[in-house]
Amino acid sequence: MKERRILVTGGAGFLGSHLCDRLVETGADVICLDNFFTGSKKNIQHLAEKKNLEVIRHDLVEPIFLEVDQIYNLASPASPVHYQYNPVKTVKTNVMGTVNMLGLAKRVKARILQASTSEVYGNPQQHPQEETYWGHVNPIGPRSCYDEGKRVAETLMMDYHRQNQVDVKIARIFNTYGPRMAVSDGRVVSNFIVQALENVPLTIYGDGSQTRSFCYVSDMVEGLIGLMNSDDFTGPVNLGNPTEFSIAELAQLVLEITQSKSEIVHRSLPQDDPVQRCPDITLAKEKLKWEPVTPLREGLERTTEYFRQVL
Repeated sequence: MKERRILVTGGAGFLGSHLCDRLVETGADVICLDNFFTGSKKNIQHLAEKKNLEVIRHDLVEPIFLEVDQIYNLASPASPVHYQYNPVKTVKTNVMGTVNMLGLAKRVKARILQASTSEVYGNPQQHPQEETYWGHVNPIGPRSCYDEGKRVAETLMMDYHRQNQVDVKIARIFNTYGPRMAVSDGRVVSNFIVQALENVPLTIYGDGSQTRSFCYVSDMVEGLIGLMNSDDFTGPVNLGNPTEFSIAELAQLVLEITQSKSEIVHRSLPQDDPVQRCPDITLAKEKLKWEPVTPLREGLERTTEYFRQVL
């Protein structure tokens, strides 16, 4: 097999850095591209000695010229705290950034994978969510910069595929967690673990009955690589853990693992916060022979260990 050159946009982010790890391990030449808005050099500094990793500081909204065989387009803030901090920038990254990456893929005949999101389903009226479901999104709400940005990115992928025969893949990623999540990213797993380790109250928005499904990061990376290297399958495909947990259950499990004295406090639910979020992964099992294997407790223990060191 000829040596592959692989571009990972958002490669210094939480998911991107784990993907870079895995790709570097396979011996591929990896280019990690990041503007370090939410990504961090710490996430990739352990790869500094690797001869087959190159890091480029670049903002995807500006075009870039590279020679590559595969592109994983992961660049975008992914937690509400970050994507609502600069919503216009979030839309630009997802729309103009995706146009630039598709232009690159078209020019050099590279295969491109778009990291889409379960947010394209909005606050779903179908449960669990299948890929055929068109979603229930508020196009003018405070979360729409991300939801609609990712929906347009999917549109662009399919239009470049139909119009220019670009080889595309679309992954709809559900809640993913693990080491290297940002301490301040506002996602529920990192929030709970950090609050528990600091013995401050765990904040539950709403009554805690809303559900999420949590996929450990190494499982997600295998799913993305499996999709990228599948030949006759474009997607979109759901990647996530089909086991649902209520937010209240998650809080209890975190308290148990951290042996924290924190109490639980309730705050009102943010606007457009989905009540249920759970993937139907029948398609991923069938087409990619993929499903998550890491139990929630084990993943949370590893993640807690990471946050202990960081804090």
